[in-house]
Amino acid sequence: TVRARCAGAVALPRVGAMGVEDREMANNGEPEEEEEEEEDLVDPMINVREQCEQNEKCVQLRSRLDECTDRVNSRSQTQETCTEELFDFLHARDHCVAENIFSKLK
Repeated sequence: TVRARCAGAVALPRVGAMGVEDREMANNGEPEEEEEEEEDLVDPMINVREQCEQNEKCVQLRSRLDECTDRVNSRSQTQETCTEELFDFLHARDHCVAENIFSKLK
């Protein structure tokens, strides 16, 4: 490995390779305590995005995007893409998120 080739490199133990004795030594001879399970954190932006997708403007833009997607998927050969519709929807949703996200943060 690269570390082994460097002059003066010290061989480090692999992560997860520590035995019980190693863990006790790392804790000054005390056995390692089990950590309490922490409450799972939820990203507030996910909830805000879902709420914003339900506002009237986003619903209309999502409908246009879905119609375009259906149209493109129904054709075997087409040069049409739904990039414009996708960007319009994402722009409207992200604008809504930007207006609302900070009220949800602690």
